[in-house]
Amino acid sequence: MNSISILQRYGIYLLVLVAVVLFVYILISLIQSFSMEHADRKIKEDRSEGVANNIYYFVRRTTLQQIQLSLGILLSGILIAVLIFCQVYEPLIIVPAAAVFFTLGMISPWLYFAAKARKRADLFRNSILDLALGLTSGLRAGQALPQALEVFSRRCEGPMKEELTIVLREYRLGLELSAALQRMYDRIPCEDLQLLIISIRLTTQSGGSMADVLAKITQMIRGRTEFQQKLQALTAQGRFEALAMALAPLLAFLLLFFINNDLMLPMVQTAIGWCAIGIMLTLEAIGYFVIRSIVNIEV
Repeated sequence: MNSISILQRYGIYLLVLVAVVLFVYILISLIQSFSMEHADRKIKEDRSEGVANNIYYFVRRTTLQQIQLSLGILLSGILIAVLIFCQVYEPLIIVPAAAVFFTLGMISPWLYFAAKARKRADLFRNSILDLALGLTSGLRAGQALPQALEVFSRRCEGPMKEELTIVLREYRLGLELSAALQRMYDRIPCEDLQLLIISIRLTTQSGGSMADVLAKITQMIRGRTEFQQKLQALTAQGRFEALAMALAPLLAFLLLFFINNDLMLPMVQTAIGWCAIGIMLTLEAIGYFVIRSIVNIEV
């Protein structure tokens, strides 16, 4: 009788597991189809600007939403499995923790691609001084502005080469050069590029020596670039301290958990322990963003 009851119990568990898997599969399919339709509608209705536009340079909107949904479900599923392995069966603990990890999974892909977009934008901004120097040299050598842009685009690398290729392609298709440069600024906003575009537009409309104007703009951009580099060097220690202070409690918790898990198990097996973890993570996040806001100096 004992063996029969055990078999019945495991059979019920198996049926429940199959039912849950089918329900989750149907729910994921419905959410993905809805999100893809919504994303396609958003692409047709509006045009993304700024950081979002740079993010979608690396990944399509529909693909990003699929990655977010899949990673959120994966992380919440892993957390539920870990909690069950640690003999935590209370729904008041499992459900909020799974919801938090699902939210983290939804946010993480966006943060990853946003970081890639910021890196690409930084590489582009670091090339603005080279662009100004190249245009000045080309104009003083007797080249027209489109020819100077084309010559410089052959020598440069990275995001600047990609963006200048788009600008020259639009110019050949009939768009004014100043408008094509303005569209490049709309894709990757940069104050130094805006100064360069305004000087080119005003000199083209009012006349004068564009080489001399660009030479003065180049000196201004060089001074701004040197100041930004000094500022980044002075605030590097503060940015490292923010990251170290945020990661130190997590590393200490993992170290103590592996050294003496009997001492740390109540943190993950009780509601009070999870409340303490939630409060700790909230305070750590607040401290990290406060320090980052202090060392992030806008000029």
